Amino acid sequence: MLAYDYPLLGVFWTFLFWFIWIAWIILVFRIFVDIFRSDDLGGWGKALWALFVIFVPFLGVLVYLVARGHSMTDRDVQQAQQSEAAFRQYVQDTAGSAGTADELSKLAQLRDSGVINDHEFESQKSKLLS
Repeated sequence: MLAYDYPLLGVFWTFLFWFIWIAWIILVFRIFVDIFRSDDLGGWGKALWALFVIFVPFLGVLVYLVARGHSMTDRDVQQAQQSEAAFRQYVQDTAGSAGTADELSKLAQLRDSGVINDHEFESQKSKLLS
């Protein structure tokens, strides 16, 4: 009985409208995030863009994407590169630190080979242990 009252094509259209509505909401939020993270807009420019998107949503989003879509992509790429650089730096700092014991053994080898004297060894050892 349900199939007769609500045919398959109706289910398709319902799913399509829900998908479009969710995609619209995501796009509007993404534009608001881009408006407020943009460094090249001043406070009044951000306020005007936000009001334009709020009061005339379809036209505001369309105009924003046409006018600032390319710079929106550039900001996304720049943020992704900064995140990746921060991640790489974190991994290098974390993986690169061998520990105090390894550093002390390297200092001892330098002292034993005669590269540094006992006084330099003791000063470097006190820096490592503090």
